[in-house]
Amino acid sequence: MAKAARQYVCQSCGAASNKWAGQCDTCQEWNSLVEEVATTTPKGLTAGKGRKINFVPLNGTSPESPRQKTGIAEFDRVLGGGLVAGSAILIGGDPGIGKSTLLLQAMAALANSGVNVAYISGEEAVEQVRMRARRLGLEKSNVDLAAATSVRDILSSLEGGDAPTCVVIDSIQTMFVDNLESAPGSVGQVRASAQEFIRMAKHRGISVMLVGHVTKDGQIAGPRVLEHMVDTVLYFEGERGHQFRILRAVKNRFGPGDEIGVFEMTDAGLAEVSNPSALFLPQEGGRVSGSCVFAGIEGTRPVLVEIQALVTSSPLATPRRAVVGWDSARLAMVMAVLDARGGLNLAGNDIYLNVAGGLRVHEPGADLAVAAALVSSLTGVPVPDGAVAFGEIGLSGEVRPVSQSDVRLKEAAKLGFERALSPPAGRKKEPDLAISEISAVHELVAMFGEAPSLRAVGGSEDE
Repeated sequence: MAKAARQYVCQSCGAASNKWAGQCDTCQEWNSLVEEVATTTPKGLTAGKGRKINFVPLNGTSPESPRQKTGIAEFDRVLGGGLVAGSAILIGGDPGIGKSTLLLQAMAALANSGVNVAYISGEEAVEQVRMRARRLGLEKSNVDLAAATSVRDILSSLEGGDAPTCVVIDSIQTMFVDNLESAPGSVGQVRASAQEFIRMAKHRGISVMLVGHVTKDGQIAGPRVLEHMVDTVLYFEGERGHQFRILRAVKNRFGPGDEIGVFEMTDAGLAEVSNPSALFLPQEGGRVSGSCVFAGIEGTRPVLVEIQALVTSSPLATPRRAVVGWDSARLAMVMAVLDARGGLNLAGNDIYLNVAGGLRVHEPGADLAVAAALVSSLTGVPVPDGAVAFGEIGLSGEVRPVSQSDVRLKEAAKLGFERALSPPAGRKKEPDLAISEISAVHELVAMFGEAPSLRAVGGSEDE
């Protein structure tokens, strides 16, 4: 018979220990071990005591599950075409970024199309959700609403022939299973609650969307196994100072695992942005040094975004590096290559790099655009007018081709660009714009002329 045992579980990574310690040995997090009651199973399980499972051939046929469109095109795009019956979706994001707003809009759109949906809130009262619905103009939508935190009560309420097709749980950290003694939000409760909802989704064919809190590092709070349990993991990103929000898929068993959807926060809720490139590009005006347009790929869609760089002389012994929207370690690598292979002197300067519009760029194909923006700011010479750039930079200074070059160039030509700075290879057909092939960083530096000295960036030596 199972017996109860005491153990200390890390609330950051889920590692268990028999004794308390100030620091977790697995993730090195401080003050994260909390005492919980664990259920241990007797050892010595033998064959012949369980139920025999059925094996089927690999080449069999299974009926394809139809997708349910939510009515929000950008949301459906990230999901891979719509909701799949029996799927479990985990959505994380910073507080106030718009997770509840987006899901309430999606549930209202489904309800208006005749789908039976339910929205269960564990953080807000029913009246608070109704107030948000009235603010968004969704109060007349036929959405079943409830405020509950007991997993047992929720599962019992969803039984029956009139069970909803889609259920939102907002949020999984507020749910609790009553046969565990740990508090809601702990590793054990989050894992057990999610497991019960996922089991219900698979057994009943209900699409379940779980809202997850995030830590200060931007990761979904609770055990990392939670992301392995669900079918789809979505992150809602965005800067507080920008009105744009990015819904990014980091895992999807039913579609692309790196797709994005772009939304704009308005007074009436989240509005779809069908052409994000037009929003992330610079406004019409004079050419400015330190700015370069990067032709990137986010999932299956090409996105053009402006990368801004500012290089100034530093009065500090350790120059400052400030990066928004890109990997700071990759910026350090690109600067080192420009110094060693391009003959520049960036080490003693303050470097500021920004991806305009609040978008976060992850792919290494942005190396060439970042390098062009840095050299442009250092020399004071703008990037050639009407040009985009993409390419990966290696440590030896070579510029390597990136995937889907034709798609990037086609999007750039559609938006009126006339020139592209790209690696020599990687294209399958002739594009509709002029190509300036760059095979090494010293060729990029030569386009901007001779770089000024460190003293010349901030002023003359006489000053």
